[in-house]
Amino acid sequence: MRIMLDFGGMMADAVGHRQGLTVKQINAMSGPFKAVHQDLQQRRRNGDLPFYQLPYDQGALERVSKKARRVINECKDFVVLGIGGSALGAIALFQAFAHPQHNLLPGTKRKGLPRIFFADNIDPEGFSALLNLVDLEKTVFNVISKSGGTAETMSQFLIVRDRLMRKLGKRGHRAHIIATTDPQHGHLRTIAREQGYETLSIPPGVGGRFSVLSSVGLLPAAVAGIDIAELLAGARSADRACKKANLWKNPAAMNAVLQVLVYTTKKKPISVMMAYSDTLGDVADWYRQLWAESLGKRLNVNGRVVHVGPTPVKALGVTDQHSQLQLYIEGPFDKVITFLTVGRFRKTVRIPTGFNHIDGVSYLGGHTLNDLMQAEEQATEFALTQARRIHTAIRLPEINPFTVGQLLFMLEVQTLYAAGLLEINPLDQPGVEAGKGLTYSMLGRKGFEERARMVSSKHQGISSYRIMS
Repeated sequence: MRIMLDFGGMMADAVGHRQGLTVKQINAMSGPFKAVHQDLQQRRRNGDLPFYQLPYDQGALERVSKKARRVINECKDFVVLGIGGSALGAIALFQAFAHPQHNLLPGTKRKGLPRIFFADNIDPEGFSALLNLVDLEKTVFNVISKSGGTAETMSQFLIVRDRLMRKLGKRGHRAHIIATTDPQHGHLRTIAREQGYETLSIPPGVGGRFSVLSSVGLLPAAVAGIDIAELLAGARSADRACKKANLWKNPAAMNAVLQVLVYTTKKKPISVMMAYSDTLGDVADWYRQLWAESLGKRLNVNGRVVHVGPTPVKALGVTDQHSQLQLYIEGPFDKVITFLTVGRFRKTVRIPTGFNHIDGVSYLGGHTLNDLMQAEEQATEFALTQARRIHTAIRLPEINPFTVGQLLFMLEVQTLYAAGLLEINPLDQPGVEAGKGLTYSMLGRKGFEERARMVSSKHQGISSYRIMS
C-alpha cells in the first residue's frame, strides 16, 4: 500500500528538451538538495519543525479517540468552526472517507455517526442556514483557532455561544463546545479555562496548514468514523521514505526538485493539481493553501525582495476535462500538472448494454465507470505528452487511511524542500497577517487605531471609477 511518484511526463525524452527536464539537470540539484535535507533534519532534531512528530504522538491519538467516542455517543450533529488550515485538512479527510452523501443518510445508515458540517466561511446567509439546520441540544461545536484571535472563527463562536446559552444556560452549554487551540496561550485557551470547556491542544510550532495530522484534523476525522490510527501509520511510512538522503529515493524531495526546476528554469508559474477521484478533490483544495501560503513570499531568508511562488490551481478529473483541459493542452506553456490517480476504487459500477444500432453509444456497454475513468485519465496524460505539456502523477493503489496519510505527509515535506530550494521561509505568512491587521483596525480593535486612520486616508485618496448596470 505504498503511493508512487511517476514523473516520466516531466522528462525531456517525453515532452522534448524545450519543456522537459533531463537527468543531468536533476542531478545538478543534488548539492542544493543535500544542503536543504541536512538543514531540515537538523532542525527536526532541534525540535524546530514539530509537525514531523505528529504521526508519532500516541498520546494525542488516545485523547482524540476518547473525545470522538463521547461526541459520537452524545450528539447527532458535529460542527467545525474553523477557517484555512483549521478546516481544509479535516474537509479533505471527510471527503476522502465519508459516504459521499453522509449528511443525507438516515442515522441507521450512518452507523450512528453524527452529521458533520464545516463552517469555514462567514457568509451570513450560509452560516444562518447552518445554524437553523442543526438542533443545538444535540450538537457539538468544535472551535478551532490556535491563537483564539482568528476574527472569523471567534465571531462564529460568539454567535454559537450566545445561542447555546439562551437555550441551555451558562452551565448547560459547556458540553456542546470543544476548543482546539494552543496548549497554554491565546484568547481561546483563556476563554476555555474561564468557561470550563473541553479542550484539545495544537502543538506549539505547528502552523495551520501543517496541522491536519494533529487534533485539528484528527478529531473531525475520528467523529466521522475514520481510522485515524491507520492515517498516522501511513504518515509514518511516508516519513521513512522522506528521510532518505538519496534524491532518487526520496519522493518528497524529488517532486520538490522537479517543481522548483520547472518554475525557475522553464518559467512555469502555475501548479495544477488534478485529482481523478471525487474523494480526493478536496485534497487539491488543501494543497492550494499549503503551496500558496508556504511558497508565495516577497522576501527570501536573507531579506532580499524576490516575489516568488507558484500559483496553485485545483482541477477535477474527469469533470474539468470539459472546462480546463483545452487551456492546458493548447494554451500558454506556463503550467505543470500533478495528477492524483487511484488504482482501485472502492466501488465498481457496470455500464449496461443498449442501443446496439448506435455505434457512438453501444461501445460503452459491458465496460464499467471504473474503466471509463481510468481510460480518460490515461488519455489525458497521453494528450498532454503529445502536446509537449509537462505533468507528473502521484498514484495511490487505493483510497484508504494508510495511503492518504502517506499522501498528505509527503506533500507537507515536499513543501519544506521546495521552500529550502527557493531560499524562503515556508512557515510564515506576512501577507495574510497584513490583511488581518487591517481588518482588525476597520472593526475597532484596540491597538490597531493607526492602521484604521491609514486605511481611511488611503481610501480618500483613491479616485472612484464605477459603472452601474
